[in-house]
Amino acid sequence: MKWLLYVTLLALGTLAAQEHDVGDDDGDDVIDIEDDLDDGVEDVEDSNPESSTPPPAPKVTYRAPVPTGEVYFVESFDKGTLDGWILSKAKKDDTDDEIAKYDGKWEVQDMKDTKLPGDKGLVLVTRAKHHAISSKLSKPFVFDTKPLIIQYEVNFQNGIECGGAYVKLLSKTPELNLDQFHDKTPYTIMFGPDKCGEDYKLHFIFRHKNPKTGKYEEKHAKRPDADLKTYFTDKKTHLYTLVLNPDNSFEILVDQMVVNSGNLLNDMSPPVNPPREIEDPNDQKPEDWDERPKIPDPDAVKPDDWDEDAPAKIADENAVKPEGWLDDEPEYVADPDAEKPEDWDEDMDGEWEAPQIANPKCESAPGCGTWQRPMIDNPNYKGKWKPPMIDNVNYQGIWKPRKIPNPDFFEDLEPFKMTPFSAVGLELWSMTSDIFFDNFIICTERAVADDWANDGWGLKKAADGAAEPGVVGQMMAAAEERPWLWVVYILIVGFPVFLVVLFCCSGKKQPSAAEYKKTDAPQPDVMSDEREEEKDKGDKEEEEEANEEKLEEKKKNDADIGSASQGEEEEEEEEEDRKHASEEEETVNRSPRNRKPRKD
Repeated sequence: MKWLLYVTLLALGTLAAQEHDVGDDDGDDVIDIEDDLDDGVEDVEDSNPESSTPPPAPKVTYRAPVPTGEVYFVESFDKGTLDGWILSKAKKDDTDDEIAKYDGKWEVQDMKDTKLPGDKGLVLVTRAKHHAISSKLSKPFVFDTKPLIIQYEVNFQNGIECGGAYVKLLSKTPELNLDQFHDKTPYTIMFGPDKCGEDYKLHFIFRHKNPKTGKYEEKHAKRPDADLKTYFTDKKTHLYTLVLNPDNSFEILVDQMVVNSGNLLNDMSPPVNPPREIEDPNDQKPEDWDERPKIPDPDAVKPDDWDEDAPAKIADENAVKPEGWLDDEPEYVADPDAEKPEDWDEDMDGEWEAPQIANPKCESAPGCGTWQRPMIDNPNYKGKWKPPMIDNVNYQGIWKPRKIPNPDFFEDLEPFKMTPFSAVGLELWSMTSDIFFDNFIICTERAVADDWANDGWGLKKAADGAAEPGVVGQMMAAAEERPWLWVVYILIVGFPVFLVVLFCCSGKKQPSAAEYKKTDAPQPDVMSDEREEEKDKGDKEEEEEANEEKLEEKKKNDADIGSASQGEEEEEEEEEDRKHASEEEETVNRSPRNRKPRKD
């Protein structure tokens, strides 16, 4: 019964999944059946059309965000055009001409499955191409006493296989030409998400100028400890924020939550400032420098009985050949069923020989062929003698080159004061299309960036939350994508029921009355719970009636107590007289004179 119930639950789950898959095909049949219903039912349904319709989700109205303070750059793309943005016409160096051009397409579009009609963004449309687009700031950003805040939104609408969605803050230089923006164009900061394979990154790179040489070197922030995978795979809009402070501290936020933080002086690789001392490249290790902590004992002598020629393994002299060993039979024989292929050419392929197979005669025997004693470890084996190791009295340690002052040393205690930048650009290669960018802002006040985020990304989040179904709706939606989940749901619901039935129905079965009659076994007098309850109830009622009768009799007896007691005394006296008379009669009968003579 247990297994039958379990199999039934599985069958119900499978049928439910099949019914869900063919639900659309059965829609016409359902409509035909409903058309055949009587007019009264149709009138009731028509009179309550809203009873089966769920209430509409609350609607979030989109309004283009407006900056609430001073900004260096702001872009929401809600005008629907690329005004102010410049498409690159450059070619990438050291690349085949077929893919060297920055000919990837950019468009301003609504986001797929948007919950905010009218909210547009910049979309990387094509895949497997180089894309480059940029726009000038309202004024160059100079790193002085105010923080730098850069913030924008990204949505990987189709997920992401390999590609990035980072921005570059292009350095202010006389050579800057946005029409020729490419991968070698100097930038001050690169920030944003990047992914290839299973490597999920959130870049923060800045180019630091060496004050002594004038050369630039990239400094990479340490990898965040947070798991970034969800931001690339959930197909939701995420807000990326970088905050750089004049005290050299930085914060990286995703969806207004800090995922990485640190200091430009301590948490960048390679470090901003070089070491004060370096190893002397001209220093060489002396020839007599001894780095050996242990050396062989020069006074040790090999023992006389040490045999270096003794083998590690010897034949076991105590071994005995098993009975039935077939010495004259080979382990393998030619396959008697094998046939030479028809296309075998002896001139080309040589003489044909049948393939070897295990000798069938050896299957029932301990072995075949020449018997050899098994090999065992040689107890006298010691191997090659080596003198024991002792401490080296001349040990000088591991040699290292001496330290000298670093001729390139400098100390920059204000790496925040980077190269000013005057433009923002996206220079990307992606194997996935339809990457959505929106609501760029570059400013110096945290409150301005937060207000911009709340009016842009916050609206998207509210709209998604309003349109997001409840728990049941999410389960149904998941089951639509994965029909096998219906079986899981049914099992989750059915398993507790199964346990209840299992415990309730697994009690010891009592034999029926018919079985007692067949076997003549004594049948226990067991009553059902209901009959016992009825019997107990009847007994209580009878007991109450008996108590009432006794109470009435007691009252009567109290009334006639005098006459009843006198009658009892007379009856007792008569009873005593009868006892005396019977005793006297029995005595007379037992007398010898009254016995009858025995006949011989």
